[in-house]
Amino acid sequence: MTPHLHQLYPELADTLPHLRLGTGPTPVRRLIHLDTCGADIWVKDDSAFGDGGWGGNKVRKLEWLLPDALRLGRSTIVTVGGLGTNWGLATALYGREHGLKTVLALVDQPMDEHVRAQLERLRASGATLYLTCTKARTILRAPLILARHFSGLRPPYFLPAGGSSPVGALGYVEAAVELAEQVRAGDLPEPGYVVTPVGSGGTVAGLSLGLQLAGLRTRVVGVVVNDTLPLDHSTIDGLAQRTARVLRSRGARITLEPLTNLEIVTEWLGPGYGHPTPEARTAQTLSAEFGHLTLEPVYTAKAMAALLDMNAHGRFGDDTVVFLNTNGPR
Repeated sequence: MTPHLHQLYPELADTLPHLRLGTGPTPVRRLIHLDTCGADIWVKDDSAFGDGGWGGNKVRKLEWLLPDALRLGRSTIVTVGGLGTNWGLATALYGREHGLKTVLALVDQPMDEHVRAQLERLRASGATLYLTCTKARTILRAPLILARHFSGLRPPYFLPAGGSSPVGALGYVEAAVELAEQVRAGDLPEPGYVVTPVGSGGTVAGLSLGLQLAGLRTRVVGVVVNDTLPLDHSTIDGLAQRTARVLRSRGARITLEPLTNLEIVTEWLGPGYGHPTPEARTAQTLSAEFGHLTLEPVYTAKAMAALLDMNAHGRFGDDTVVFLNTNGPR
């Protein structure tokens, strides 16, 4: 199946490799029992994207990142995440399937049963783990970790947290073009807003850029859930511009324009990354009971809490708002 991005820009087919890992387009449906006031609430459910029990934004990014690493002749991916990182586990498992080793630098996060179980999965994945504990220690140890994992003269393929590199962000340029096709097919009204969590920036950067390229009026509301990275509008716009430059360098005829369709909100973070909040717990329960939607407490439940609160206060008017569910493992 040809990626929607290659359909929009056929000139990229030979210059920008893509590796199909999931199944799309992901479904859209109205959450009729959650939109009792204000805007109509829909979901684009990327939990249904991946194969083999996986889904979410990790897999969309890896569809572009893995072939890029292979194109460059790299044999090892080095990346970072928390002790319970879904990103790191997805990279290790999908990378192994395609002959790539994974090295993970893991930063501490609040420990619970999920994080303990995830750490065991990471240990069983075949990835090489470095428990670097803090962001500062990770930065200090990064040169040594990278040096240890050269393959001959070839360096490892380094990825920031969440795969939020310019190539990784292409996963959500693709998702935005996919959403535009669903709007044009009549699967849902053109949304005024898309709401999604911001954990490392790549999803909202790609989504905002892709919606502009696809010609939709839709604004992106990014709900910050991570206080360990700079995730302000300027930083995310910079990532989107670098992603646009990747597309242009590979032959796409586009102009580089600042993001005008992105809003970043921070009020639903709570005590910090990985810390649950009462509002997120409530949103998680309501989504399961009335929307048949499975969320997790670190990212998607906080974003849904923001959406429900903003909608209750009339933030979206009577427009259509789409919740982009980036939750991955099932």
